[in-house]
Amino acid sequence: MFSGISITCFAASYTVSLVLEVSRLFFRTAVRFPILVGFAIAGLLAHALYLSTRAEGVVSGHGIPPLSSWYDFCLVASWVLAMAYVLLTIRRPQNALGIFLLPLVLLLIGVAVLLKDEPPFETQTALYIWRLLHSFALMAGTTAVALGFSTGLMYLIQSYRLKHKLPPRQGFRLPSLEWLQNFNRQSLLVSTCLLGVGFLAGVILNVIGPRTAEVTVSWFDPVVLSSGSLFVWLVAATLFESFYKPARQGKKVAYLTMASFVFLGLALFFVLLGKHALG
Repeated sequence: MFSGISITCFAASYTVSLVLEVSRLFFRTAVRFPILVGFAIAGLLAHALYLSTRAEGVVSGHGIPPLSSWYDFCLVASWVLAMAYVLLTIRRPQNALGIFLLPLVLLLIGVAVLLKDEPPFETQTALYIWRLLHSFALMAGTTAVALGFSTGLMYLIQSYRLKHKLPPRQGFRLPSLEWLQNFNRQSLLVSTCLLGVGFLAGVILNVIGPRTAEVTVSWFDPVVLSSGSLFVWLVAATLFESFYKPARQGKKVAYLTMASFVFLGLALFFVLLGKHALG
């Protein structure tokens, strides 16, 4: 369906966004930002569709798994970097982040084109890369959620103490509310990205498993469902915090990160209850 999409499509979109980013240095205009973000999102979607057409070959039994060659590796890495650029630009529209990030995106795409004819990795090597990515991303994402929970708890305690004008107890000094609030916001974004990568890697492992005699997990396994629910919650919480300004202030971010920890605990419960392993 999307076979007509080529590298030129999303590379051109990123290039337009880069040109608009550079134009920040020479003049100001209110129209630039929506156009800039629009081209970046268009490139991101075309990029994702291009990668999905390559992944369709794995499901149908034709083609190689994603990240099984340097060509795919560079394209996936450039897509992740482009996604980071879009999210950061939406959150910080006044900062010229694209001047530094978009050249790296285009460089990775260029390297992918140069390595397109390189032979793919061996099957076991490809599976090892996905297992490693799956395990590391889930571990790092879990750590980010746990850190967000702890700082959220600290925020609520510090907020209560200041509201009731209670003096700090000796040996129990906490960071400022501003620092804790910023840390909570960053942990929410980082945990969403990392757990998303881990969940996606797990899905791909499950797709390519049957072709390599690997043991696969049912799509209705409680671990898969709880992990998917956790990721959906994190995405919704991150979008809510990003676009609804009141959610960025006060206790709301702390409550979001603490709720994320509850979802994480549920997912880990099913991991321990079942026989699911990271590989």
